[in-house]
Amino acid sequence: SDLSIRSRHTPLAMAPGHYSVDVKQHTLQPIVTGATVIGLKYNGGVLVAADTLASYGSQAKFKDVCRMKKIGEYTLLGASGELSDFQYLGDQLDELADEDWLNEDGCAMGPKEYSSYIGRIMYNRRSKMNPLFNQFVVVGKKKDEPAHLMYVDHQGTAFQEDYVATGFGSYLAMPIIRNEWRPDMSLDEAKALVTKCLQVCFYRDCNAYFKIRMGICDGTSVTISEPIPMSHFWGHTAWTEKRLEDTGVVADTW
Repeated sequence: SDLSIRSRHTPLAMAPGHYSVDVKQHTLQPIVTGATVIGLKYNGGVLVAADTLASYGSQAKFKDVCRMKKIGEYTLLGASGELSDFQYLGDQLDELADEDWLNEDGCAMGPKEYSSYIGRIMYNRRSKMNPLFNQFVVVGKKKDEPAHLMYVDHQGTAFQEDYVATGFGSYLAMPIIRNEWRPDMSLDEAKALVTKCLQVCFYRDCNAYFKIRMGICDGTSVTISEPIPMSHFWGHTAWTEKRLEDTGVVADTW
């Protein structure tokens, strides 16, 4: 074959990150990624929050990225994982929302319909061995209907919950939410809880950031806040005392 003839004469170069010679269409690993997304219901709606950082590998490269997207009239999508896959899915959802609007039938899809659609897309791509490398939190509230929150990941796993966290937040934030979440908590209490969780993620996750955005769905509107800086403190004595001075090496403990 042409490939075998060519391989005898010239070496086949592989692009960085590729594990096979001729990969043209399949993403084999995430490149630009976002960290934790937290979603939780409160009395009267549902809240989603995420920081504004998109990391290029371990480099904190893009620091003003919105990892949330409004879909239709009542739904909000939060994404961790590969940013380009999130953008691709966002374009697909925009087309679906436009098609829904063009029907002009007085009906609009809500968070249940969009989260089901996203789950089918993710499972379809997984079945083709070409997944979208994301974990999504799909939230919304359509008029007087109950608030809706669904988790969907790159394998098509999808389930509804009262609260959820993706990425490192599934280890760092979920224990805090389990202890402090209540079905009747107010919006301000929900904001304080997700801020506390994202502060812990910022301290412990090297791909997290101190600026966050919050998205709120209350049945009548969907809003995404401007970046909100979180307070943080790194001057603890245990971190800054110089324990190596007697050895001739001067360095902080961390």
